[in-house]
Amino acid sequence: MRNRAVAAVGLVAVLAGIGVVFALDDAGDASTAGSTADTPPATVATPDLPDRGVHPELVDIEGWLQSEVTSLDELRGKVVAVQFWTLGCSNWRATLPHLRELYDAHRDQGFEIVGVHAPEFAYEAEIDNIVEAAAELGVTWPIALDPTKRTFHSWQEGPTAHWPRIYLLDRDGHVRYDHVGEGRYTATDAAVRALLAETG
Repeated sequence: MRNRAVAAVGLVAVLAGIGVVFALDDAGDASTAGSTADTPPATVATPDLPDRGVHPELVDIEGWLQSEVTSLDELRGKVVAVQFWTLGCSNWRATLPHLRELYDAHRDQGFEIVGVHAPEFAYEAEIDNIVEAAAELGVTWPIALDPTKRTFHSWQEGPTAHWPRIYLLDRDGHVRYDHVGEGRYTATDAAVRALLAETG
């Protein structure tokens, strides 16, 4: 996984009991990497989903692809996964099979993904390259363009910011889940199902 500060590979910090994982690798969920079918949903413990308040704003977004939506506020009433990515990141690419499965399984139940594209290198900021990568890799959900990385940094306070990182928002737009890097796929699935089941 790439980040904007040098960090020791393999560092894992888990805030136990509240479902928040800050990880530089996937050691905590290696057995589930690559598929949501490895563990029956009934046997997966739902992670704690504490309410961290309303999501931060999307700052200086310079357009959207594949969507008529232009803000997260327009998605209130849905469970939303906000994932930070950049097209050249191999760790992000490794999460795609899971994201596609998750989207296909739940999009008709009130689930949406918003991919916030925050480029690391100049070629990743070119719109044609983003469009081509999305088509090639099966990214069919809305893409918010963050070429200056203002949103990337404002959501990820502290010495490092990461590609990929996923946040889950509940139907009221509150942040309820946060995971850095690959893995924890069954936990993420369970969190999505739990948030979809909430009635508010």
